Amino acid sequence: MSAHTTELVVFTLLFLLVSGMGFVAARWRRPESIESLNEWGLGGRNFGTWITWFLVGGDLYTAYTFVAVPALMFSAGALGFYALPYTVVIYPLVFLVLARMWSVSHVHGFVTPADFVRARFGSPTLALLIAITGLVATMPYIALQLVGIEAVLKTMGITGHLPIIIAFAILAAYTYQSGLRAPALIAFVKDTLIYVVILAAVIYIPAKLGGWGSIFDAAAAKFAATPNPADGITLNASNQLQYITLAFGSALALFLYPHSLTGALASRNRAVIKRNMSALPAYSFLLGLIALLGFMAIAAGTKPVVGANGKADTNTIVPALFDQMFPDWFAGVAYAAIGIGALVPAAIMSIAAANLFTRNVYREYLNKNATDAQEAKVSKLVSLVVKVGAVLCILMLDPQFSIDLQLIGGVIILQTLPSVGLGLYTRWFHKGGLIAGWAAGLGAGLWMLYLIPNPASGKAHFGGSAFSLGNLGFDTKMTIYAGFLALAVNLVVAVLGTYLFRALKVADGKDATARRDYFADEGDAKVKPMDLTGTH
Repeated sequence: MSAHTTELVVFTLLFLLVSGMGFVAARWRRPESIESLNEWGLGGRNFGTWITWFLVGGDLYTAYTFVAVPALMFSAGALGFYALPYTVVIYPLVFLVLARMWSVSHVHGFVTPADFVRARFGSPTLALLIAITGLVATMPYIALQLVGIEAVLKTMGITGHLPIIIAFAILAAYTYQSGLRAPALIAFVKDTLIYVVILAAVIYIPAKLGGWGSIFDAAAAKFAATPNPADGITLNASNQLQYITLAFGSALALFLYPHSLTGALASRNRAVIKRNMSALPAYSFLLGLIALLGFMAIAAGTKPVVGANGKADTNTIVPALFDQMFPDWFAGVAYAAIGIGALVPAAIMSIAAANLFTRNVYREYLNKNATDAQEAKVSKLVSLVVKVGAVLCILMLDPQFSIDLQLIGGVIILQTLPSVGLGLYTRWFHKGGLIAGWAAGLGAGLWMLYLIPNPASGKAHFGGSAFSLGNLGFDTKMTIYAGFLALAVNLVVAVLGTYLFRALKVADGKDATARRDYFADEGDAKVKPMDLTGTH
């Protein structure tokens, strides 16, 4: 470990700095009382354009993103670039959707997407399913932030789980105290570090490696020598459909995650949402540069760290590249950027998961007359439980299994699209049809994921998200994103179920969100949120 002393000192100092900021955040824009979900879980719904930009960006572009995307480029080549088009496509898609969700949520006091579904379709059962879906999909996502921190620690020669436990204990403490204000404040430091490190990397490292031409030539030579026909610096006939559907499906799923909506609902008004959807593609430019780190590692001859099990951990490829190419002090800054990059999304995710449980399980089924203070207390405690669960995932499971869980999570969260996304614009679906569609889509998605092997790891099931069309009887080697097909099944069943329930004259739920106009830019911020408890 002595060879990494400088890196470790710089990493530790920056980590402690942002941890201190997390505790100080409780006094930042301090309200009269933080004991409510509006204040603790949504920062008072009063964040402006800059704070929201850093918060949402810090939420969506996680430590795992900075570790996994280059690792995928290093291992598979062009397929890893799917992350770039999907983060470009997503913002036009949600430009109007999020603005409308903000208005509906502001007027009615919604904190979670399940709150909206409960009021929109008048179905506590459907809302519970949406809440459980969000919780299940979010848990492995939190655990994966630990994978990013682990990759950095392994590169510095630190093994064992104690450092990760300490890091998440600190995270749990300041999130419990400060709520959403903590990641909002830390996001400024995190994103500044990320931009500095990546811009330095794409200028300094290519200059040392002989330029971009040499980098791409080295990558092409590596993939040409491998037996895998699906890798390469360009796509081929077998993975083009997978690339397109994975990018589009991931785009549809991104803002269905509860933590993605949390940052948006904390915004001051609709104009903040629109400005952010226009500005956030700047992160996509950064992501494109981050992805190319995988090719730089190939050209530099970087080798991933070999774990105690004797297997190379490809998640360490970017930290190993930084260790190889940067001076020790700057490598420490780069490691801190990745480590701090785990704290912001992990905090927001745990808050979002806690809010889901509090609003849609505790208040709905355990204490219908819960006060604001009781809700805040339950959310704080659940946020701690969620973080403990994430740590246990890393301690008790193979990290590769956690990665597979995240792939499954994307397929799962997509099944909330008809209720949450389409429900914003149409009340046509019957609640029974939506429940049937959710069940069918989820079943189809898990069946497809079960059939997907991973030859590289020797796994016969749940080895990825690329479903072979040959499993459906087609004479082809083409693959498609399992979540895309599962969503199609969901929508078909939801439509047919709606026709069936209407034909049988089964009573539908009452819509409690009716309002003259949720599109008006003026006036929404002036309307005091209503409490709909017991009105539907």
